[in-house]
Amino acid sequence: MRRMVFPWLLFALVLLVAPLVFAQSAALSLLSQMGTMVLLCLSYNMLLGEGGMLSFGHAVYSGLGAFGAIHLMNRMADGVLAFPMTLVPLAGGLTGALCAVVLGYLTTRRAGTTFAMITLGLVELVSACVLMFPEVFGGEGGISGNRVIGEPVLGISYGPQIQVYYLIAGWLLVCAMAICALRHTPLGRILNAVRDNPERAAFIGYDPQRVRYLALILSAFFAGVSGGLSAINFEIVSAEYVGALRSGAILLFTFIGGTAYFYGPIVGGVVGVLFSSWLSAYTQAWQFYLGAFFILIVMTTPGGLASLIDRAWHLRYGDIDASRALRLGLWLAGALCALAGLILATEMAYQASLGSLAETGAGAAPLLLWGWRIDVHAPFPWVIAVLCMAAGTAMLMAWHRHGRPR
Repeated sequence: MRRMVFPWLLFALVLLVAPLVFAQSAALSLLSQMGTMVLLCLSYNMLLGEGGMLSFGHAVYSGLGAFGAIHLMNRMADGVLAFPMTLVPLAGGLTGALCAVVLGYLTTRRAGTTFAMITLGLVELVSACVLMFPEVFGGEGGISGNRVIGEPVLGISYGPQIQVYYLIAGWLLVCAMAICALRHTPLGRILNAVRDNPERAAFIGYDPQRVRYLALILSAFFAGVSGGLSAINFEIVSAEYVGALRSGAILLFTFIGGTAYFYGPIVGGVVGVLFSSWLSAYTQAWQFYLGAFFILIVMTTPGGLASLIDRAWHLRYGDIDASRALRLGLWLAGALCALAGLILATEMAYQASLGSLAETGAGAAPLLLWGWRIDVHAPFPWVIAVLCMAAGTAMLMAWHRHGRPR
């Protein structure tokens, strides 16, 4: 019992203390985005990790849930409906689940690659419909709202960002516990059985299509809650919320974290937001780095970052001898050297192609990287980048041949 309660107490403590440690407004906004994305990845892993259902259209349910929430907020602002802002994400979840009742009946009739292709077509269909009905979805500009409605209750108006963060954190904690509990219910176990061997599950009396259908509805509910929280956080919902790009991001982040572990989507959601919201403020090449990082994870650690955390957690002190430490040092030195060369070459290439040509009239402006001003047209920085990548690759190959643990 203690082993089950302690992780949740630790998770709740992290959610409670995080805004006190990172108190800047930009940090609070980043933490709020992490909370909504983590919940979205957890809901997606109910399909991918628990049910083996590779979906390319999960953003449909979170996006439609966000639209449902923003419409409710506008009706509340007009005085048509009286509804507590704290429960608006619940309306988003119900909207997502209702859409899954209709759309999921068609998509879950097939499994495997067919299911994935159907969801890919579904996300394109819904994206087109959103643009076709601007009176409902606001067209390309989307629909805006206001989260500060009526008089504050107990001093809570959801105007300050920290109040929005704690709303997101509270919903995240409750939904994460519910998702974890669902994994241990008979439905969760049957879903695992359908994932591993649908023929045997059907032989003992369970309908794989019905199991997948129920799992999709539950997953869509939590995705809709995430969409409702996003609507409150940003106070605007646009067509991008239901697009294929957002669905791909959910898939990418969940894979990076690890689908075999419950906390994998939590790690993936945090890392994904760091790439898309934090790193993007420093470099235009953040998508390149995200893609390279995803490829690296898939090739070297198929279990995701969660598998690395699990191995490190269970590593005993006696397992770390001088030989293992030397091998780890060789790998770390090679990885850092190759990474430094890759970053240098990438930033110089982006600066040369996307630099301020119109401002200088002669070429890209000098690159400021790691405190150094670098001329991207000089040969010396390119030589340094190539040498760093070559040296790092050589060390990694040496580690793979001679130093990698057997």
